[in-house]
Amino acid sequence: MALSPRDLTKKRAQRVRTRLKKVSSGRPRLSVFRSSKNIYAQVIDDVAGVTLVAASSLEGDKKRGSDKDAAAAVGKLVAERAIEKGVKDVVFDRGGYIYHGRVKALADAAREAGLNF
Repeated sequence: MALSPRDLTKKRAQRVRTRLKKVSSGRPRLSVFRSSKNIYAQVIDDVAGVTLVAASSLEGDKKRGSDKDAAAAVGKLVAERAIEKGVKDVVFDRGGYIYHGRVKALADAAREAGLNF
């Protein structure tokens, strides 16, 4: 029986996280969640099991929306907050999403703002 698209996405996300555990060497994880209207990013310390910082396109007076500019703003914001907390090196967890479009825009903006991954 073939897997549904939702099951394929879950399987891909689990495969990505398993690979990240092998290469992370104790670094926090920059996790991305993309919905149809918004984008969210968190820096998670898996050893302690806590979220260190988070940002989303829902924050602020002006809602940012769902385009690449909003994703870049979220990437910059999460990077600034992580650097304030003393986190420079992270592992990028794209969560099973293809590295393209909004996910790529968020990652590029986080790199430009000072995160290393």
